[in-house]
Amino acid sequence: MTLARKGARRIVVDGTAYRWHAARRHLCCDYEGGTLGWVAEDAAHPGTTLVVETGRRARLSPRPTPADLILPREVATGIRTALARGWNPTVNGSPFKIDLPNSETDQGS
Repeated sequence: MTLARKGARRIVVDGTAYRWHAARRHLCCDYEGGTLGWVAEDAAHPGTTLVVETGRRARLSPRPTPADLILPREVATGIRTALARGWNPTVNGSPFKIDLPNSETDQGS
């Protein structure tokens, strides 16, 4: 499964480019009382998609708070964690799912 280019953001982690976005219709997130998550893939050679669940409640509000946002540093941390756990983003396969409930943005919640 590859990510749509529209709405995806680019991030470079340790010299490798990835595309990511908040998951609205993917396996991890419901956005109506569910939890906040995001998905990522290798930008040059998409293969296995990374699905990250933050464990933070997703709230629909006109003015998001910092806890409602997914920051690039959180994505970089998630990508590094997934790689350390065996995610191989350039090989085709089922989505690689991880939970990161203690992300950097949780500290202020």
